[in-house]
Amino acid sequence: MNLLITLLQDVNIDEKLKEAPDDNYGIGVFIGTMLPFVILVIIAYTIYRYNKNRIQDE
Repeated sequence: MNLLITLLQDVNIDEKLKEAPDDNYGIGVFIGTMLPFVILVIIAYTIYRYNKNRIQDE
């Protein structure tokens, strides 16, 4: 099952950038690759702050 998902999600970013209609596509690719990491950092920080405040209140 994982092999099937990997094959379906195999994307060549360099090829997409070469076939892009304009330079703005590169900005979108950059944002799209960074966004999941930024969201994970925000979630981790939120959980950290919640637990830190909860321990201090006890």
